[in-house]
Amino acid sequence: MTEHQSQDFARTDWLTGKLLIAMPNMPDSRFARTVVHLCTHNENGAMGLVINRLYGSLSLHNLLDQLDIKLAPDVRDINVHFGGPVETGRGFVLHSTDYHNEGSAKVSDQVTMTATLEILKDMAAGRGPRLTMLALGYAAWAGGQLEAELQHNGWLVAPADLPLLFDDGLETKWDRAIAKLGITPGSFTGEAGQA
Repeated sequence: MTEHQSQDFARTDWLTGKLLIAMPNMPDSRFARTVVHLCTHNENGAMGLVINRLYGSLSLHNLLDQLDIKLAPDVRDINVHFGGPVETGRGFVLHSTDYHNEGSAKVSDQVTMTATLEILKDMAAGRGPRLTMLALGYAAWAGGQLEAELQHNGWLVAPADLPLLFDDGLETKWDRAIAKLGITPGSFTGEAGQA
């Protein structure tokens, strides 16, 4: 990619709402075989949530108990995800657009992100969104950093879909995300080239 193309990319091809798929040779072990849903990407940088790693054995019910939030009967328990290495004590809920509060931010036509205590209270009361992924922490890139990592073949980019974002098949999400691009994991070679 030429310098001019890189500048054009930085101005026009924002990746908000897309998936970042770690290349097999990802040098940062925190992101090996991860799939990150980009919640925002602009000239100031990017922020996303890892969608295929758990935050230990922590669940929604455990978290609500720790926060002393009363849980209504029959509220489904969900696992808490490791959203990324930044601010791992901070919570985010990636969810369907059927829920919205003052702290909600639209990511795409199908996905919203909310990072308020209010959504956890609504989820505990059974008034939360239909589809949810709860994460602690996030992944972040400074302005131009993600573009540089893309140029150096650190990530693949794929469209997001609701099953991939919200289903429980964590062990297969990396393979399924790559398959969305028509690529099989076995087709990667040890060396990456520039296109």
